[in-house]
Amino acid sequence: MYNITTVRNTVRVEPKYFSAKLEEAIRQIVRERYERKVDKDFGIVLCVWNPREISRGRVIPGDGASYHDVTFDILAYKPELNEVFEGEVTEIVEFGAFVRMGPIDGLVHLSQITNDFLSYDKKIPAFIGRESKKVIRKGDDVLAKISTVSMKNSIPETKIGLTMRPEGLGKLDWIREEPAPKKKG
Repeated sequence: MYNITTVRNTVRVEPKYFSAKLEEAIRQIVRERYERKVDKDFGIVLCVWNPREISRGRVIPGDGASYHDVTFDILAYKPELNEVFEGEVTEIVEFGAFVRMGPIDGLVHLSQITNDFLSYDKKIPAFIGRESKKVIRKGDDVLAKISTVSMKNSIPETKIGLTMRPEGLGKLDWIREEPAPKKKG
């Protein structure tokens, strides 16, 4: 889920920034500190903007930098369990499919793609259903659900597990082809 959050923090401004406008220096410092980083509370920080309420600053003896309390906004993506999203298959490997879910890819394990037995065709590469003959390959649009989240200290270390087995999920073409459930009564 994407969120915009207002953050209040203390920013250390090194002397090399003293010739720049304070707001510009702080904007650059907070962007370098937060953007494209994983934060356990916020998720993956995508963008930092709007530094404001910049305090006058203070200097600590023995440290040439100035310290300013600053308020700024961040846009972050935090994957949440059971969140359903539309994404694109970015890679097919023997053990599953990677699906783009905004700033990160999640993995749909082979066993979580469909209820049919799947065969891996490494020439295409694709998975092909034994009975249904359904095919999934790179570039396909899918509807998937987040089943596990393991947030680590960096984007490459963060692991997201996905499933497409529940009814109403899977490759968008498959969903469109499914007959509507019959009404009782």
